[in-house]
Amino acid sequence: PVFVYFTADWCVTCKVNEKAVIERQAVADAFAKRKVAVLVGDWTNGDATISRFLERHGRSGVPLYLYYRPGEEARTLPQILTVDQLLAAAG
Repeated sequence: PVFVYFTADWCVTCKVNEKAVIERQAVADAFAKRKVAVLVGDWTNGDATISRFLERHGRSGVPLYLYYRPGEEARTLPQILTVDQLLAAAG
């Protein structure tokens, strides 16, 4: 499994989600137990490749959170995350 998220230093929602949810010990433990790789796309200074990726997922900006399970399409998670949502995605 892979958890991909796109963020920017100026994105308040992104920073709140990172501190309140993504960086929580319960999430880290669940991801480690399930061997979830975490990839981060930093859009702080803009990036054409990330912009195109966001557009393909119906977004004009960050945050964007995607969870990939082997053999399945990416699951798009809400822009406001909760610990329970990430734990459920990790299954």
